[in-house]
Amino acid sequence: MLQHLIGPIANIAGGYLKNKAEEKQAKHKAKMKVIENDGEWESKMADASAHSWKDEFWTIVLSVPIFMIGYAIVVNDITVIDRVKEGFSALAGLPEWYQYLLFIAISSSFGVKGVSKLMSLRK
Repeated sequence: MLQHLIGPIANIAGGYLKNKAEEKQAKHKAKMKVIENDGEWESKMADASAHSWKDEFWTIVLSVPIFMIGYAIVVNDITVIDRVKEGFSALAGLPEWYQYLLFIAISSSFGVKGVSKLMSLRK
């Protein structure tokens, strides 16, 4: 009689454990698929930007204020530094939607993923 009672309970427990194992395996496969897709995306983006000047363009644009400040220090011209500060103030005064678009465009040019995480740091 005890064997008739334990048998079905063991079957239920075994089925539960089997389902949990299958669920974990499915989650693992899904994570692996995401990792594979990320690798493919990065490869495609690298191929697409192989003949592109946008990375170099943004590097030059982002470097201009540094060179201007360096020049101002060498020639002892404080007005150049004031102009750089005014330029950044003007950028900060642009509409927020434009600032976001500019940030996304520059981030994608350099292949920065997770822009939403970076934007949340901005606030």
